Amino acid sequence: MHALAAAPPMSVPAPLRRALHLLPLLAVIALLATPPLGGEGSATAADAACGVLVVWAVVRVLREGIRPLSRTAALVMGLPVIGICVAAMGAAGPGTAVAGLGRYLQIFVLVPLAVLLLLRDRDDFRLAAAAVVALALFEGGVGVVQYLTSTGASYMNEDIRAVGTFGASDIMGMATVVSCGLLCSVGLALDPSPGSQLRSSRGDPNPGASRTHRRAALACAALLLLPLAVSFSRGAWIATAVAACALLLLSGVRRALAVLAVIAAATVVLAGASGSGTQMLQERLASITQVESAPDQSVTDRYTMWAAAELMWRQSPLTGVGLKGFPDHRDANSSLALSSGSDTAGAGAAFKRQPLLSPHNMYLLVLSEQGLLGVVTLVGGWAALLVAGVRRLRLTRRQGAPMDCALIANGLLIWLLVDFFYGDIGGPSTAVTALVLGLAAWWALAAHRAGRP
Repeated sequence: MHALAAAPPMSVPAPLRRALHLLPLLAVIALLATPPLGGEGSATAADAACGVLVVWAVVRVLREGIRPLSRTAALVMGLPVIGICVAAMGAAGPGTAVAGLGRYLQIFVLVPLAVLLLLRDRDDFRLAAAAVVALALFEGGVGVVQYLTSTGASYMNEDIRAVGTFGASDIMGMATVVSCGLLCSVGLALDPSPGSQLRSSRGDPNPGASRTHRRAALACAALLLLPLAVSFSRGAWIATAVAACALLLLSGVRRALAVLAVIAAATVVLAGASGSGTQMLQERLASITQVESAPDQSVTDRYTMWAAAELMWRQSPLTGVGLKGFPDHRDANSSLALSSGSDTAGAGAAFKRQPLLSPHNMYLLVLSEQGLLGVVTLVGGWAALLVAGVRRLRLTRRQGAPMDCALIANGLLIWLLVDFFYGDIGGPSTAVTALVLGLAAWWALAAHRAGRP
């Protein structure tokens, strides 16, 4: 009598295993849509999830017994710690030093490093990018409803500014998420022919599904144009336009021209559907070129704070005035043109005069608070990621491999570096900055990680 064959063990489907493996990262992305835990200005659920993400990545490294970083990766990811710690020692007090140190390490070191360690392959990267697109569609949908029903943040005496779930106190939050989601969608939609041919030669079981996914991603990008427009965020518009053009050119000139034509057509249609807000959009767009001839108060405040940040740096060129030191030194270095704050209202919040606590320029914020040491270590690390990412993109093109991950990583990093000219960290959406740096770091540095000792 033959023995009965043992039943094969039940296996978990690959997509489910991948989702479980990336659960902490996906949780951070999902929880970005939740309000602060203790009200405005307090920690958010996404911040708490960032802590879990860091612990999860450390546990994974210890369990697998691998050497997680090459020397280059360790240098690029660890160099900012020097400038941040030195600037923390120059803070006004111990409480300020601890708060600033924790925030900067979270956003620029720990969370990006955790993302770098957690992502295993391109499929992990694509799942994270798809989660960003889903968050952008949700936030964008909320924002469009706010615009159409006049329940958004106040803009030109009307509550029409789309801010999503981030509220009037973080008017850049929705624009940031939507911009990142749009770039991820465009990157997922672009799959140059060399990579497609390579997968076909390897026997892609369902090439039609790949085409369907690319078309769906392109449709998502078109849908996200409207919420980005009604966010009335000039900085996000400029950064998205620059990053999208760079992303498309990196994918190929012919493809760039074709996609730009589709985006232009979609923009015309969406602008025509925006109704009475079209005039406001035109005025907001025209104001970008009027920063010298007829600047509004927000532009005047920004230029005044930029000048104040430069004066702070001149007082302490090497190490700056210390972490979170800009508000304390602002008035002593500002002209009378600076207003007392910006007005915020709408989106469920009462009118409030919000103080100007930063120069709204990340580079000048680092320069004023961390000096040349901070610029070299922190900004230099970002530049290193961009150079390494573009070099690996060129290598990927020569190999004929899929380029969607390369385009997304470099596009997001370019967007962030351009947006930093008009904004800085702060608010519930700050975790998006850490995720962008993590995705860029994985693409630029993961290929050089060492294997098992």
